[in-house]
Amino acid sequence: MIASDFSFIIPVFNRPEEIRELLESFCALESPKTFEIVIIEDGSTLDSKLIVDHFQDLLKISYYAKENTGPGHSRNYGMERAKGRYFIVLDSDCILPPTYLEAVISKLNSQYVDGFGGPDAAKDSFTEFQKAINFSMTSYMTTGGIRGGKIPIENYEPRSFNMGISKEAFQATGGFGRIHPGEDPDLSIRLKEMGYHLHLIPEAFVFHKRRINLESFYTQVNKFGQARPILNKWHPQSKRLTYWFPTFFTLGLLLSSVLSILGFHWFLIVYGLYFLAAMIGAFRTSNNIIVAFLVFPAIVIQFFGYGFGFLKATLKLGLSSKNETQLFPKLFFRAND
Repeated sequence: MIASDFSFIIPVFNRPEEIRELLESFCALESPKTFEIVIIEDGSTLDSKLIVDHFQDLLKISYYAKENTGPGHSRNYGMERAKGRYFIVLDSDCILPPTYLEAVISKLNSQYVDGFGGPDAAKDSFTEFQKAINFSMTSYMTTGGIRGGKIPIENYEPRSFNMGISKEAFQATGGFGRIHPGEDPDLSIRLKEMGYHLHLIPEAFVFHKRRINLESFYTQVNKFGQARPILNKWHPQSKRLTYWFPTFFTLGLLLSSVLSILGFHWFLIVYGLYFLAAMIGAFRTSNNIIVAFLVFPAIVIQFFGYGFGFLKATLKLGLSSKNETQLFPKLFFRAND
């Protein structure tokens, strides 16, 4: 495969400065600039057109503006109009390292697969909070490496911030569904069910900026937690006991705190040792003591948000006769043709 075989699919919503940084990183790629970039403005009130126009002489860009229908449908919209035979889906808050596309081409030329994913990382220029969130979201200690850190290369389930899919596989599956978040593992599971092979390409990482605060981070991971039981319902074979870990961790931490008040401190000490190990890991990764301390609230928010979201959704799905779109309307965008 060569660079011209690829179309990059990027939905954006009210983030023109993100698009500027991402397009600047495209200009710095070591690969020939023969690939296509498809930007889908998803109903933004603050659009990116002037930014995109600035790069039109430097990169091959197709720009579409439409009503707000969510990231999944917007990615499908872009892939339906893309000219490449292999699509790479990126979030608008990502930045590419110069070797990104070369790593993808090298891997697909040596071992072709119809779907791949890559990890995300924090750039040195990111804020301390962004680095702490990145550690919390990517560390094996917190997520088990599901975002590309420590899991097997084969049978990886790509995430849509950094995901490749062939045109053939997209057309066969119909692309992303209406759920959000959760549309990327849903697509990955369906791809595997249809016999397509998915791999992790560790060298094809992106810098994921994540412009969020503690409140929005909680909202995000809480929705992640709510989406997983829905996916388990749709794809029973994908159920894992590990999805319960944040719930058990959170309930255990609350119980340990109560027991400590009653004079039983050992359980809380175990949690303290875990957080200490995570903070040391974050310091070794970032060499920044502020990042190490910020990892503590980041992990607590991540586990509480996901854990209670998962428990809430599991109970609602189990106890109600309503379907998931009725129970969780905020997790679904409306149907589109």
